Amino acid sequence: MTTLGAVFPPSLPPEALVPAARVADEAGIDELWLWEDCFRESGIATAAIALTATSRIRVGIGVMPTPLRNVALTAMEVATLERAFPGRFLPGIGHGVQEWMEQVGNRASSPLTLLREYATALRALLAGERVTTQGRYVQLRDVALDWPPLTAPPVLSAATGPRTVRLTGEVADGTILTAESAADDVRAARAVVDEARVTSGRADGHLVVVNLATTDDPQRDADAVHAMAEAGADTVVLQPGAYDAPVDGAAFMTYVGTQVRPLL
Repeated sequence: MTTLGAVFPPSLPPEALVPAARVADEAGIDELWLWEDCFRESGIATAAIALTATSRIRVGIGVMPTPLRNVALTAMEVATLERAFPGRFLPGIGHGVQEWMEQVGNRASSPLTLLREYATALRALLAGERVTTQGRYVQLRDVALDWPPLTAPPVLSAATGPRTVRLTGEVADGTILTAESAADDVRAARAVVDEARVTSGRADGHLVVVNLATTDDPQRDADAVHAMAEAGADTVVLQPGAYDAPVDGAAFMTYVGTQVRPLL
């Protein structure tokens, strides 16, 4: 069965998260995904709330913008949640929306270089390694976590264009694609990722996660999930059809869990 997720969009207020997360957990949805969009809810804070409020569902962040976060702090936060909720946390990173990054004075002149350095350092820290690196953007001197995860969670990365997709195949454990992606885009991304992993000598698994806007028609949405899975997506994450449209978070989770999921 396809891994099915649902988004709690940050256009909803933080106080709506707990009831929505509990409904998602009870409705049998596999994963609850959160977005760290500027200047709304923090990804780590909302992930901690959702994990505490639930008992079974995995919680992902898709994604944390790397220019906003020192990699050591991100590693500390991810490790803390992974140790407290083993196997239930899926951290995602990305180079961020460039206009937002410029707005806070942290726009990188080479987002791909930043993402490469960041993902490499983050995975090493979460693996319990002691890291020293002097990159263009990431500088660490003899840094190691006192409380690394007992098992490092996969580090996923957002990607849009082929260069970023290729990079995620090289340095991340998974690729997150936006809801603008059609099935053919997913198929092409999977091919690029697989080629990049061969080239970089990686033989471990790689998750492809794709967001999918819903239509409010369960059969159409289920068919679209199947199409994404057949194109190479490991996880399909349903989101409300319009980014900022008014939506009831708990009702959306009920729709995904009780109307779409049984059709998969």
